Amino acid sequence: MSTRASAPFRADHVGSFLRPKFLLEAREQRSKGEITPEQLRAVEDKAITEIVKFQEDVGLQSVTDGEFRRTYFHIDFLEQLGGVKTDIPVTIEKPDGTQELAPPVMRVTNQVRHVKDIQRADFEYLKSQVSAGRTPKVTIPSPTMLHFRGGRAGISRQHYPELDPEFYDDVAKAYGEELQSLADAGCTYVQMDDTNMAYLCDEKMREAARQRGDDPNELPHRYAGFINKVVAHKPAGMLLAMHLCRGNFKSTHAAAGNYEPVAEALLAEMNLDAYFLEYDDDRSGDFRPLRYLPKGKIVVLGLVTTKFGEMESKDALKRRINEAAKYAPLEQLCLSPQCGFSSTVHGNNIAVQAQRDKLRLVVEVAQEVWG
Repeated sequence: MSTRASAPFRADHVGSFLRPKFLLEAREQRSKGEITPEQLRAVEDKAITEIVKFQEDVGLQSVTDGEFRRTYFHIDFLEQLGGVKTDIPVTIEKPDGTQELAPPVMRVTNQVRHVKDIQRADFEYLKSQVSAGRTPKVTIPSPTMLHFRGGRAGISRQHYPELDPEFYDDVAKAYGEELQSLADAGCTYVQMDDTNMAYLCDEKMREAARQRGDDPNELPHRYAGFINKVVAHKPAGMLLAMHLCRGNFKSTHAAAGNYEPVAEALLAEMNLDAYFLEYDDDRSGDFRPLRYLPKGKIVVLGLVTTKFGEMESKDALKRRINEAAKYAPLEQLCLSPQCGFSSTVHGNNIAVQAQRDKLRLVVEVAQEVWG
């Protein structure tokens, strides 16, 4: 069994990291107008230099900027597209005392278009910090985020009397232009973070989609077509992956359920290169959905949780990889934590040392399994 010379790597990761205290303080100062955007960016640069070194030190081949310039994994990107408006999400106190992030409603108020490079300058800085032989990775939200939350009602009827094909084509073109700008800067590895395909595995979320007038059995196939429109614009030489996120705000989750309802659309119909699937506990179900994985595609198994500090055992991880290999060839599998450590600026309830230990564990198990 071989190591992989290209992304995704046998030991990979989703991308976000716990923000250092000095960065959180600088963001707070910026929100009060006490420092300039340029001063904040200089602090972000310092934090990113440190997190790049951290990733290289633990032995990762793919390196991100930790999403250190973002507050939320999706909003900061999507609201920079022309025609998109978002509300800031609110935190809700649940009866059991835990907090939940009420998802922001994204509204398409005009024709969607790419009005400027969104990630390019951030990527160029990241690339300047990454050692030769490692691969800088950019994470962006999936285009389905512009449809799922609000459904038809969240998209201007004036600008899009019909969603298909006009809306999907415009969004795909905007994404294609962003991917091209990244490729022009030397980016070869992009991951799209998608909560919606994971939410369509959850009966509560499926019911909510029905209430909005969408058919949860039809949506995964429609989204496969939507993603394929984006893939059609993908620059040559770029690997495009998708991470299915089940919610990760402050160590909570939003969705549960086996991947079966979306597996065929996700693995067999989408023309993506790789998938990061969350498999850190029982709520993800079994590995049977992996039987839809075609030759030539990779699934990165998110078996190590980022929600809690308790360490998984190597033996248990190896057993689960072997279990997954009954449904998809071991050669087409890799290992990662189930999500990032900080999908929003708030971070998960996990210590910085546990973040390091878990990544080391992923690297060591991958070496032992794949050589």
